[in-house]
Amino acid sequence: MSIKIEHLNYVYSEGTAFEKEALQDINLEIPDGQFIGMIGHTGSGKSTLIQHLNGLIRATSGKLLVNGNNIYEEGYDMKALRSKVGLVFQYPEHQLFEIDVFTDVCFGPKNLGLSKEEIKQRAEEALKTVGLSEKYYKKSPFELSGGQKRRVAIAGILAMQPEVLILDEPTAGLDPKGRDEILDQVARLHEERKITVILVSHSMEDVANYVERIIVMNKGQVMFDDIPSEVFSHYKELEAVGLAAPQVTYVTQTLKQQGWDIDTSVTTVEAAKEAVLEALRR
Repeated sequence: MSIKIEHLNYVYSEGTAFEKEALQDINLEIPDGQFIGMIGHTGSGKSTLIQHLNGLIRATSGKLLVNGNNIYEEGYDMKALRSKVGLVFQYPEHQLFEIDVFTDVCFGPKNLGLSKEEIKQRAEEALKTVGLSEKYYKKSPFELSGGQKRRVAIAGILAMQPEVLILDEPTAGLDPKGRDEILDQVARLHEERKITVILVSHSMEDVANYVERIIVMNKGQVMFDDIPSEVFSHYKELEAVGLAAPQVTYVTQTLKQQGWDIDTSVTTVEAAKEAVLEALRR
């Protein structure tokens, strides 16, 4: 599923005393199957933007094309769009409401009008994908740990078999182990199903480790849109807008300033290790 955004603008409370421009002239293309990171300080517009992608928010002006069709044209099937563009909010446990885990995951497919057998099959497959065994199926989702709740919420979206999966701070509040487990599962899902993944995160390390493209939002506009190494090479500009680069960027830059002949484009710990070893061999 390809997404193209053309000159999109969004104004909160337009025409009132509380009017605020949240998005300004956004132009982006999201081809099928990319793993994208979206970063920006609080209030930068990133959460507002992702809510446009499945029609939860309607643009004040501009176009949003999905497979070449403008979703704002009269008669466009928004229900079909929302079944194909799944959005997991920052605290997805707030999306859980059914009596048990399995029923909660079945909710989305049930609303698609599928047969009971298809609903059951999709729910089982989704729960398996996120690593929850059958022993959790009949438990109340509210009895689970934070990480397990996130998995149930993600499973509920996966059971809809989306072509685009949007995750808004999916690891917020989780310990390092829980964070890595969630993101590793998302990465495997992207690799196995070739779906588009958009990861909104405040963690530069998470973004550097997993995504192939980064979109930086600032004051409602796209500040950078490039591969991770190129975006993080602008670490001083990122710092100026309240962001940063991965720690390894600062390490390699410091070594470079001290006279090391080292590759400063690396963005992960493993790549930095290799860069240091290569520099020592020179």
